[in-house]
Amino acid sequence: MTEKIDIQKLSNGMTIIGSEMPDVASAAFDFFLPAGAAIIPKGFCGAAAVIKDWMFRGAGENSSKQLLDKIDGLGLHRGEKVNAKHLIIGSALEAGNTAQALELYADIITKPTLDPKQFEFSKQLAIAELMGLEDDPRQKTLLQLRQNFYPDPLGRSPLGVMEELQSLSAEKCKEAVLQNFNISETIFAIAGKYDFDAVCTQIEKLFGEQKPKKQIPLAHKEYLPNYAHTHYDGAQVHIGIMCPTEPAQGPDYYNARVAIAVLSGGMSSRLFTEVREKRALCYAVGASYNCLKEMAGLSCYAGTTPGKSQETYEVIISELEKLSQGITTEELKRAKAGLKSALVMQSESSSARSINAAADYYMLGRVRGLEEIKEKIEAVTIESVYNFLKNNPFQNFTVVTIGPEKLNLSQ
Repeated sequence: MTEKIDIQKLSNGMTIIGSEMPDVASAAFDFFLPAGAAIIPKGFCGAAAVIKDWMFRGAGENSSKQLLDKIDGLGLHRGEKVNAKHLIIGSALEAGNTAQALELYADIITKPTLDPKQFEFSKQLAIAELMGLEDDPRQKTLLQLRQNFYPDPLGRSPLGVMEELQSLSAEKCKEAVLQNFNISETIFAIAGKYDFDAVCTQIEKLFGEQKPKKQIPLAHKEYLPNYAHTHYDGAQVHIGIMCPTEPAQGPDYYNARVAIAVLSGGMSSRLFTEVREKRALCYAVGASYNCLKEMAGLSCYAGTTPGKSQETYEVIISELEKLSQGITTEELKRAKAGLKSALVMQSESSSARSINAAADYYMLGRVRGLEEIKEKIEAVTIESVYNFLKNNPFQNFTVVTIGPEKLNLSQ
C-alpha cells in the first residue's frame, strides 16, 4: 500500500495533517489542543482533566443531552486524553460521517457552553479518577515517577493534584480554557478514508475566524536525580526507576529504542529473564521509552514483595548498567522484530495513525512514513547500539517506591 501524507497550514496557524488509508472504510481524527498539564497555569493542576469532560456537556446550540445524542447517533468512538503539552480530543468513526463529526467538534472546541451547573459533575469525575489511583498502585508509582523525573512543570500529573482540584471553581477552569485554547498552536490529524481537500476546506471554514494568541514560552527547571518513597503497609512493593536517554529528535533515537527493547521486549528480554525467571524476585517487571519534546527517559517498573525489593532494585540497576557492555546478535534480531511488529499493528489502525502523525509533527516538525521508520530500525547494528550506550549509559536514576520500607540506594 502506497502511503500518502499531506500537511497544510491554515491562515491562522493551525496545522492539518492527513494520513491516507484508502483500503479502509473508517476514519479517525484528533485535535491536539495546547492545554496540557504543563501548560495550564500553576495552581490549576487538574483543570485539563475537568475540561476534557466539561466541554462535552453542551456546545453551540446543543444542550448536554442533545450533543451526546448526536455523538452517539453518528457512531463516534470518542477518545480524550491529557498529556504534558496537549489536551487531545478525537473520534474514530465510519468515514461517511466525518463532515458532521467535525461540525460537532468545532462547536465543542470553539463554542463550549461551560455551564456552571454542569461543572461540578465534571469536577467530581476528575476527583474520582484521581482517587482511583489508590486502587492502582502500579499506575500511581508510574505517575509519581514521571512527576519526579521531568522537571516542573513538565512532569505535572494529567490527573491533577487533589488540593488544587478540590479548590477549582467553574470560573477558574473556564479561565484556563480561554487562556490556552490557542488555535494557532493546534494540530489536527486525520487518518483512514477521507478527502483531504474537502477536510481542509471544512476546517478552514469552521476554525478560520479564530484569532491566534501569543504563545508564552514554557520555562522548566533542570533535571536532578532523586528518590521518593511513599509509605504503604501492604504485602507489595512497587518500584519505579527512570533515567535520561535520547529524545525523539536525536540522532541515536533508534539505537535507544532498540536498547530498551533488548531490556524489555518480550519474555526473552533481559529484565524478564534475569529478574523474574532466574531469580523469581518479582511478579512484574518491564521497561519502556518515554518522551517529551524537551527530554526523554527510560522508565522501568517492578512489582515485588518487601523481602525481595532491595535485591529487585539492585538487579535491575545491574542489568541497566550491564547493557553498555554490548548486546548479542539474537537480542538485536528479537528487538528489531518486536519494534517492527508493533509498527505494523499500529499502521493498520486509523486511530493509531492519526495520533502518531500529530505527535510526530509536534515532536519533529514533520511526519515520519512507515517505510522510513522500518529502514531506520533495520539500520541499527550491534556496533551502533554499543557506541550509543558507551557514550550515553543508563545512569543518574530517579527512583520512586511505594511500600512498607525505603530502599537503600547507596548499595
